[in-house]
Amino acid sequence: MAKKVVATLKTGAGKDFAKVYKAVKNAKGSYSFKSEIVPNEEVKTYFKK
Repeated sequence: MAKKVVATLKTGAGKDFAKVYKAVKNAKGSYSFKSEIVPNEEVKTYFKK
């Protein structure tokens, strides 16, 4: 399944988007990772939030 997502993002309109991962600290103090697909222009603003 992951291969299909990556292949889809590399062709056509998918080149305008990036899949980003962000470490998020939860209430217990441990970290988990949150992933989203955002437009290339908004990648830097995504990490500033």
